[in-house]
Amino acid sequence: MSDTDTGNHAVRLEAVHKRFGDVEVLRGVDLTISRGSVACVIGPSGSGKSTLLRCINQLETIQRGRLWVGGELVGVRERQGRLYRLPPKLVARQRLRCGMVFQNFNLFAHMTALENVMEAPVGVKKVPKTEALALSRDLLGKVGLAKHADKYPSQLSGGQQQRVAIARALAMSPEIMLFDEPTSALDPELVGEVLEVMRALAADGMTMVVVTHEIGFARDVADTVHFMDEGVVVEEGPARSLLADPRHQRTKTFLSHLR
Repeated sequence: MSDTDTGNHAVRLEAVHKRFGDVEVLRGVDLTISRGSVACVIGPSGSGKSTLLRCINQLETIQRGRLWVGGELVGVRERQGRLYRLPPKLVARQRLRCGMVFQNFNLFAHMTALENVMEAPVGVKKVPKTEALALSRDLLGKVGLAKHADKYPSQLSGGQQQRVAIARALAMSPEIMLFDEPTSALDPELVGEVLEVMRALAADGMTMVVVTHEIGFARDVADTVHFMDEGVVVEEGPARSLLADPRHQRTKTFLSHLR
């Protein structure tokens, strides 16, 4: 399949395998995410969900299969039917298509919220500091933290830190946002403020792939839900219909434990 065949898709995986030692974490994953859509990936712990995101963002290298982001084959180039790995500099350039938000914020403790958001545009994209400053203040306002720009992570709640992390990812102007259980490290009363920011991003048309156990969010916001178990996508479909009436017993069993 050529890059042009995948041009209408934000993300496409074809028979993707990923192994860590003797453990095969992804076992031939096929997955397609449309541009401008929100896809929620659900499933039990250890099913390969986080590894899937890390492969999309090239934080992990797949061993077999092919993966396109924004219609571009990533990590490799194909010549005369053979695949050749790209040098690290080109991989890093491709990685800029995706913004990644992790479970545990990963903010720089010695930097203020504003400095955390500014760091990558200035350091990686060489955006002038005055321009990066204006962009970062705007993004902090967008996630409801304009008044907290000069605070350090230790002065912020978990929900506020995660919102800074979202602003930091957005500062690189990604085509796609990847969220790896963004609320799992938060106290229950702080979950809503993060999900509200994500809802606003979805309403703005941002393509999002969200690994989550927040079934209410998936039902209300996602266009599609993809249920993974044991390294494969067991079932996928429109969010509301799949969550209300799953076909596969494994999906039914998983959802029954969340209700």
